[in-house]
Amino acid sequence: MSVPTEATLELDDIQRGVLSPRPTPYAATYLVFRIDDRTQGRELMRRLSAVVTSAADPLSPLGDTWVSAAVTFWGLQALGVPRASLDTFAWEFRQGMAARARALGDVGGSSPETWEAPFGTADTHVVITAVAPDPQRLEAAVDNARPAYDRLPGVTAIWRQDCYALPTETEHFGYRDGVSHPAVEGSGIPGSNELEVPLKAGEFILGRPDEIGGARTPQPTVLGRNGSYAVFRKLHQKVAEFRRYLRDNSADPQDEELIAAKIMGRWRSGAPLALAPEHDAPALGADPHRRNAFLYGRDDPAGFITPGGCHIRRANPRDSAVAGEVRLHRMIRRGAVYGPPLPDGVMADDGADRGLMFAFIGAHLGRQFEFVQSEWMNDGVFFGADHVKDPVTGSHDGDAGYTIPRRPLRRRLAPLPRFVVTRGGEYCFLPSLSALRWLGELHD
Repeated sequence: MSVPTEATLELDDIQRGVLSPRPTPYAATYLVFRIDDRTQGRELMRRLSAVVTSAADPLSPLGDTWVSAAVTFWGLQALGVPRASLDTFAWEFRQGMAARARALGDVGGSSPETWEAPFGTADTHVVITAVAPDPQRLEAAVDNARPAYDRLPGVTAIWRQDCYALPTETEHFGYRDGVSHPAVEGSGIPGSNELEVPLKAGEFILGRPDEIGGARTPQPTVLGRNGSYAVFRKLHQKVAEFRRYLRDNSADPQDEELIAAKIMGRWRSGAPLALAPEHDAPALGADPHRRNAFLYGRDDPAGFITPGGCHIRRANPRDSAVAGEVRLHRMIRRGAVYGPPLPDGVMADDGADRGLMFAFIGAHLGRQFEFVQSEWMNDGVFFGADHVKDPVTGSHDGDAGYTIPRRPLRRRLAPLPRFVVTRGGEYCFLPSLSALRWLGELHD
């Protein structure tokens, strides 16, 4: 069978949440359901096929409001998908996030035993996500989706997380977030870096050619084609501890901001060190057309401007000389904050739960999300730095510091505590709209 090309990308069959960046500002809600009755679970799929927004929706070029639906491996089992079909899905997906915890760095205080219920169990079956520019339109989107799961006693809501993105686009540590995303061939949506060649659609859409010419498609084709994999994770942020670390390792407030930038790779405003190496440049950070137009290889191979171990260079080394082919590990990331912000200047933990709802989208769980998490975030061998971890999200145990390259002597900071703790999450499959209908029509 011939493999479809990007020219035949069927946007009306692909969920909008796969390809569209979220609006700014926005509000979002994650709803998790357990299927207790197979027939009613299939009815949920049928109803969702009429509610989920496609990537071809004409309301907005980027889509201001939409609903997406994802199914876990346990959910596919609960729906009665045949074993022969289940076995064609990615093996990481079939194992689930809890089983992959050690590879992901989810150990100690982040281990599955500490996660919020129902995560780490087989009860998480369906995840519905609603996104809108404000809480009022979000509730309207949730109300629009409610008929899909309402009055189905065999489908039980078991978890909800409300989250949001501020007009400033900042997360709880104070950095502008969500400023980088790749372009996908055939999507019609530009990437954030004009210097990056668009990636093949098969890196993100199942059944399409990827960067190495293959096409991964769970079977039957109607189920796998035009779908994608998603990872969502609830990540608690220790904001007060992060602030104290910056204060205790700096000489003055100006030095504190420099250290914060060297840890992240960007200033708080979103301006990259690569384009603003000495001082923050808020106008640059607010400009989506300029703040990502940079590379590392030619101008900063040794990381004297943007350290090789900083967060953004680990997540996307761009043209840096690293082990592996960077384009094979690119992924779409989405993030939204949850919980109340810690007031500016407060250095003591107030006990509130606050953090980031992180989402990954891609067609290759292993070589995209898991590779980046295990090899780039929780190791440093790929850029020649032994086993040092990401300073922001790495699974630190307090025995390793952070090194800032500089001349004539490098600067080494104190051992890093763990600033981000995993509260739970799961690996999901984002079916196409036709796949949702197929799931709704299953029979025993």
